[in-house]
Amino acid sequence: MKNFRDLKVWEKAHELTLKVYSATSTFRKKSYMVSQARFDDAAPSIAANIAEGCGRRGNGEFHRFLQIASGSASELDCHLLLANDLKFLKQPQYQELSKELLEVRRMLTGLIVKAEAERGQRTVNTSQNV
Repeated sequence: MKNFRDLKVWEKAHELTLKVYSATSTFRKKSYMVSQARFDDAAPSIAANIAEGCGRRGNGEFHRFLQIASGSASELDCHLLLANDLKFLKQPQYQELSKELLEVRRMLTGLIVKAEAERGQRTVNTSQNV
């Protein structure tokens, strides 16, 4: 079991969530596609899935939840793009949030690759002991 608070990617995802909440607090409630609730699901799911993966046993479970977090990051990217196209976000807000999301996605990808490599090493070590 890992402590999610020790992971820089979790910290960045958490900070991004706070910024998304702030930026979307003024969205019109009438728009289903870009409602605040949509962002309130996608943004915190990134950090929450990283945290949940840390609380699970084994690297396989950790890897699986990192993949889910990556999917949530893609979902948030889509929502941000739509909000920008509909002019719900000002261009500087959109650019800042997109830049930070890209950084989180890159960090997640690196951690996923690392977790995959560790899983592969354990599989090789286990099969060699047979």
